[in-house]
Amino acid sequence: SPNSLPQLPEQSSSSSSSALFPSFPGSESQVYSAAESQDTVFADVAPLLTSLLDGYNVCIMAYGQTGSGKTYTMLGPQSEDDVTLSIEDELELGIIPRATEEVFRLISEKPSGSHWVEVSVVEVYNNEIFDLLAKDSCGRVFGVKRDVVTTKEVHSTIKFLQLVDKGLQLRVKHPTLVHAHSSRSHLVVTLTITMKAVSADSFASSPAQFESTEKLKHIKTKLQLVDLAGSECVGMSGVTGVALRETSFINRSLSALSDVLGAIAEQRSHIPYRNSKLTHLLQDSIGGNAKLLVMLCVSPCQKYVAESLQSLGFGTRARQVQRGQVKKRNLPVSSKSK
Repeated sequence: SPNSLPQLPEQSSSSSSSALFPSFPGSESQVYSAAESQDTVFADVAPLLTSLLDGYNVCIMAYGQTGSGKTYTMLGPQSEDDVTLSIEDELELGIIPRATEEVFRLISEKPSGSHWVEVSVVEVYNNEIFDLLAKDSCGRVFGVKRDVVTTKEVHSTIKFLQLVDKGLQLRVKHPTLVHAHSSRSHLVVTLTITMKAVSADSFASSPAQFESTEKLKHIKTKLQLVDLAGSECVGMSGVTGVALRETSFINRSLSALSDVLGAIAEQRSHIPYRNSKLTHLLQDSIGGNAKLLVMLCVSPCQKYVAESLQSLGFGTRARQVQRGQVKKRNLPVSSKSK
């Protein structure tokens, strides 16, 4: 993961640390030094993606203070003038493009036509959801505040990256004293995988939802890849005006996310998903029997030790979410002709 020295872009890949905090049975936390490559990090993430085809929803998110390397970890390097993803340097690609490539690789091993993928790209900005793939009446792509988001069917990683690039160009960014190109919104990229369910035995222990047609059953799973906006100390970032309002919404939504994870960890009867648009959007992939993996990005600077400890506290809370073993369920099978 990248460094978080003041005024360096979030995607710089020098010298900071990151930690992986999964919240599902049989998983272990991992810590990565500045010398670790993107390949090494993703090697520990990739096995989780097979759960998608087993019928589980999955969420992978990056958490940390502004400038600690979340966007580099999730997307890869981006220049100050060009936010688009580059596939020329594959070694530097982050979790989002790598995870999508792995999903398509897994699907390629299945019968042709049995799986298809749809993608949506949204940002949660000031506790409102903006669809970054929506188009205006002239066909131009622009962010639109809406409840029902645009989904696009994709058949390859390249097509997926093209759609994500459109969304990245619209993501809200403002400079702060900590980070010259600070993202002011939570980016949520969602891949919805639809599979033909041949028999009940195929997903006997799956928690996923089924959708019926007259002669066929389908199962849908969701992979949500999240580049969270950075947690901020106003005294450090020096923000005022609009940026100060943005910081307030960012910190409140991150606090709501922490509250949700705490409620799940304590197995409370009520989980406060609706306290924030972010947690409501992520409900399917952080609640129930979904599998959540949190990447913590931590600054090595002594001046940010309080923020680093706060990030580690969030990771500890996420690690306490133990879902236990999934109970076997009797799911419907596709109808057979007589």
